[in-house]
Amino acid sequence: MGAVSTDVPESEVADQPRPARPRWNPLTKFAFRFGCLYFALIFVLFGQIPLVFLGVINRELPLNAGMWAMRALNPVSEWVGREVFGVDAVLNEQSGSGDQTAIWVLVFVAVIVSLVGAALWSALDRRRAEYTVLFPWFLLVVRLGLAGQMIHYGIAKVIPSQMPEPALTTLLAPFGSMAPAGVLWSQVGSSPVYEILLGAAEVLGGLLLFLPRTATLGSMLSLVAMLQVFVLNMTFDVPVKIHSFHLVLLSLVLLAPQAKRLADVLVLERHSEPATQQPLFGSRRANRIAASVQVALGIWVVASAAWLDGQAWDEWGGGMPEPPLYGIWAVRDYTVDGVQVAPLTTDENRWQRVIFDKSGTTIQHMNGSFEPAVAAVDSEAKTLTLSSQPTTPDAAPIRLGEFRFTQPRPDQLTLDGDLDGAQAVVTLEHVDVRTFPLKGPAFHWVQDVPNFGG
Repeated sequence: MGAVSTDVPESEVADQPRPARPRWNPLTKFAFRFGCLYFALIFVLFGQIPLVFLGVINRELPLNAGMWAMRALNPVSEWVGREVFGVDAVLNEQSGSGDQTAIWVLVFVAVIVSLVGAALWSALDRRRAEYTVLFPWFLLVVRLGLAGQMIHYGIAKVIPSQMPEPALTTLLAPFGSMAPAGVLWSQVGSSPVYEILLGAAEVLGGLLLFLPRTATLGSMLSLVAMLQVFVLNMTFDVPVKIHSFHLVLLSLVLLAPQAKRLADVLVLERHSEPATQQPLFGSRRANRIAASVQVALGIWVVASAAWLDGQAWDEWGGGMPEPPLYGIWAVRDYTVDGVQVAPLTTDENRWQRVIFDKSGTTIQHMNGSFEPAVAAVDSEAKTLTLSSQPTTPDAAPIRLGEFRFTQPRPDQLTLDGDLDGAQAVVTLEHVDVRTFPLKGPAFHWVQDVPNFGG
């Protein structure tokens, strides 16, 4: 549904003679009542929509604070899932998936509650002819909710932390072993410029939504951007399908009142009159204040998102400092208790590579399997301790090995010490990541032969 005001400012509309309010047909009234109830429930269920307006305060909130409503309604989702669908619909807050069974069930509950609520509302308010006073406030809430999410996701791409560059381990993993979502993340993350441009489009759509005069243009841009995101989520199996669908739906709701005007201009090439929607208030001054508040809110959301994502970039994104021994190290010699172990690809224990990355350490064995590890490197004492990565928060790490290390050359590393109770000496060589096609030259003006690598 459209903006509170588009081509004609609210302040001017408020001073014009107001036309007689047309009667809404029963279907339109029911749809409006359903929309009010449904989107109110969705905004509560998906707490990140309203919480984005807290800005930098979000950093002080508990983890998964936006899931408070889903957490509180977990008994409802369990009961409905079991009794209606015959499934186990228990919310897993550690999952990170927005498409859990419990969330699908709660969306179903929201639809049913909204339908029943709209029917009761229609019965109790059956004499009302229209909702032209409430309608602009409904549009305002929808518009700001969409705007906040566009800024939230857009800034996370402008400061490319949502889809970081592929990890060093990803460079070594077979393409066929990657899940579709991992392929998408690596594809976008491998081209930061592309990711930044995607984010810039989302941010622009959000900014335009915060301005009443440009809200229709912002809705159009948001629809295009969110349709792309929704299609990618569907085709690459990214578990944000429910949320991205609702962002598409919000864009369509905002554009619905403008559909005839847009069709006249964009499709039929006919003249269209300016929008004359009901303003929020009846005075020019009040509408100017309301518009100023919306602009100020937009500035707050953008500034907060930029600060939060900047912090994330430095703490766990591309801005993290490189750890000691950073890089991919290929094993050249591997001796255990004085016996050199041959590099057989069937060996599940012998190391093939050790990867020290910003996000953690990984040991690749000769059979190609990856073993996550925790590395404690003391650059002064020249010691390296490797431990297993705990699989649960309360699990204790298991010591894998403790070594002294030397670097005769910057690209050579020797580990000498205890490896799972045996005396081991491991010699490694640093691998230049630029030898990987994905990390090589990314652009050529002149290309006589296509280069798809592989």
